[in-house]
Amino acid sequence: QVQLVESGGGLVQAGGSLRLSCAASGADFSTMGMGWYRQAPGKQRELVATINSRAFTNYADSVKSRFTISRDNTKNTVYLQMNSLKPEDTAVYYCKAFLGPGYWGQGTQVTVSS
Repeated sequence: QVQLVESGGGLVQAGGSLRLSCAASGADFSTMGMGWYRQAPGKQRELVATINSRAFTNYADSVKSRFTISRDNTKNTVYLQMNSLKPEDTAVYYCKAFLGPGYWGQGTQVTVSS
């Protein structure tokens, strides 16, 4: 059983930055692929970025060049650095572990004001 705890969300003005963190426990973090997803009100949950166990990354087109996903295996933590935030980035952001059936965190709210 994998537990994921996100943190770092909040309210920021357009053009600002936030860094989300997701701390994992319950499995060998270094072998897990990890991802960040988001869900805006009235919309489906969408993929934001992924990072595999070798630190290869993938991004949604909407966040390329603005967001950076990274991992620290010594801290069992995956990060999402979000720069040049836009109001359309407003959503609940979820961390996911790609292990077995997949595990989700509880989500953290990001609100970008115009």
